[in-house]
Amino acid sequence: MDISIHASFLPQDDPEAAIAFYRDTLGFEIRNDVGYDGMRWITVGPPGQPGTSIVLHPPGADPGITEEERRTITEMMAKGTYGGIVLSTKDIDGLFERLQAGDADVIQEPTDQPYGVRDAALRDPAGNMIRIQQAR
Repeated sequence: MDISIHASFLPQDDPEAAIAFYRDTLGFEIRNDVGYDGMRWITVGPPGQPGTSIVLHPPGADPGITEEERRTITEMMAKGTYGGIVLSTKDIDGLFERLQAGDADVIQEPTDQPYGVRDAALRDPAGNMIRIQQAR
C-alpha cells in the first residue's frame, strides 16, 4: 500500500501573522493563498518537501458549525488546546536558538524526554502547539 500524508490542517485567525510565523520564523514556503468570502486558506510547507503541507485555515469555516461551536473553537485556540503538530529537525538546539532569537512564543526549551526523544515546544500566532523533535 502506498499512502503518505499530503496535508495537515491547523486553524489560523490572523493570516498575516500566520504567514510571518510560518515563512519568516520557521522558514516554510508559502505554496498557496486562497481567499473566499473574507477568509483565507494558506498552504505552507518545508522547502524541498513538496509532498508535505500544512493548510492554515479559518477556524469554524466548515458548513454546519454553530455559533456555540465557533465560540468553543475560539476559546480552545486561545488556550492552545485546539490544534497542534509535531515537526522534526536534524539540529533541535540550533533551530531553537534561531527561534528564541526571533519572537517565537517558546513553551519549552529543548528537553530530553523520558519517552526517548529530545524536543522543544512553541506556539504559533493562533495558539497552536508546535513540538519540534530532534530527528533520529
